[in-house]
Amino acid sequence: MQPFTRRQLLTLPAALASRSRLQAIPLQQVRLGVTTDEIDEDLATAIQFLQEFGLRYAEIRSIWGKYNTSQPLEKIREARRLMDAHRIKTSVLGTAFFKIPLPPAGEEGQKILESQWRLLDSAMERAQIFGTDILRIFAFTYKGDRPDPKHYPQIYELLREAARRARKNHMRLAVENVAGSYVSTGAQAADMLKAVAEREIGLTWDPNNAAMAGERPFPEGFRLLDPARIMHVHLRDYKHAADGKVVWCAVGDGEFDNVGQIRALLKAGYQGAFTLETHYRAPQGKAFASRTSLTGLLKVFERV
Repeated sequence: MQPFTRRQLLTLPAALASRSRLQAIPLQQVRLGVTTDEIDEDLATAIQFLQEFGLRYAEIRSIWGKYNTSQPLEKIREARRLMDAHRIKTSVLGTAFFKIPLPPAGEEGQKILESQWRLLDSAMERAQIFGTDILRIFAFTYKGDRPDPKHYPQIYELLREAARRARKNHMRLAVENVAGSYVSTGAQAADMLKAVAEREIGLTWDPNNAAMAGERPFPEGFRLLDPARIMHVHLRDYKHAADGKVVWCAVGDGEFDNVGQIRALLKAGYQGAFTLETHYRAPQGKAFASRTSLTGLLKVFERV
């Protein structure tokens, strides 16, 4: 091995510093956060957790024991002040909009829909306070083994109406694929995005939920999606139990290829936020579970 020249020795510290910065690039390039109530219902406790890991983003769903849409506006403003004080930004507002069975035709169904439109209005008002323009929503649930295909046209039209309402408030709606919903898998999400062209409608891509619905989410399910329509991404991990059912586990202890999925998203130009939605439960409590999963997820990003 040749000895270093004087010039190489002089430039070595800068080269080492540059290498250190390069190793830190993955987290600098992504907006990584955690769903706060998967840490603690107390927002201050969840914020302290995020700061411990150097994270600056969070998905807001339930705070102080209530869904954000059930909290009065003064509590939402208090939450925003608390987040601002600690430089935490809301990446997406979690809502339960359209996470209900598809309403029946007639007066009864119309009353249910009116309630949902009020929920959307409430969610958009809170999103504005939190400083985000993305709301996580759903595409209705069904009973039985599989969704009835004849319901999709009605669902797509309701999503178009939701988009029109969101447009007036400069909001975007990210439909989450979730097991038991008419949009459970990457394939169903792709069909939905093709049918609902409105730019206010996109996807909260949850590959682990797709796995629970029976799909191989990456690369198969993801390959079907238009990456430009993905507004938000949920991350965690799963494994198959002895009975074949999907169970949540700490990131790194399961089967999902988080490294491959994140690489593919970034290669496709995805610039939205990633949220650890832990779901895994440990005997030591949900904060421990989120800590364990986040530690595993940070190791994933080191490999991306």
